[in-house]
Amino acid sequence: MGSGERHLVWHNATITRKHREELGGHKSVAIWFTGLSGSGKSTLAHALEDRLYRLGCRSYVFDGDNVRHGLNRDLGFSAEDRKENIRRIGEMVKLFLDAGVITITAFISPFKADRQWVRELVGPENFVEVYCDCSLDVCEERDVKGSYKKARAGLIPEFTGISSPYEKPDAPELSFDTANSGIDECVDSIVTYLIGRGTVPASPTAGK
Repeated sequence: MGSGERHLVWHNATITRKHREELGGHKSVAIWFTGLSGSGKSTLAHALEDRLYRLGCRSYVFDGDNVRHGLNRDLGFSAEDRKENIRRIGEMVKLFLDAGVITITAFISPFKADRQWVRELVGPENFVEVYCDCSLDVCEERDVKGSYKKARAGLIPEFTGISSPYEKPDAPELSFDTANSGIDECVDSIVTYLIGRGTVPASPTAGK
């Protein structure tokens, strides 16, 4: 702890997370998409946000590449920087949960320990891990950004799946074979899961 931190005092807000959730008509939760580059994380994350918007829910997507353009632009891809990348995002997610927002993240987040750290930070009851299960071969075939080709050529060091490991989740709340499952099918399953756990109302509230 730095010397300045000893003089910091947490200010308790008058309006709480519960108040914000009541205003929004749904509970907040962190939906954490993880998987290899090209496994469909961002595609599903934004499709889910679109669906939740149509249901009248307040949500926001933290996309891995977008965050590295701003908040985490100073970080590289070493194990230490990947850890710091996830730490910062975890803290942002915690704030958004307090704001009553359904927070969706799309990060490779290759290490189990880092994902577990975020789960513990926000509380297990607030964390839904969604594994985009897609083989390296399929991800390379897609190679939407051309990253795998560059990594194979040695132009991108420490690239997950090629020169850096990816640790699969042991027991994610949800898992999808994204090579053989449609986008709508996956989103339907996620929304059904959220309704079942009481996060999202069963009846749409948009326009009311």
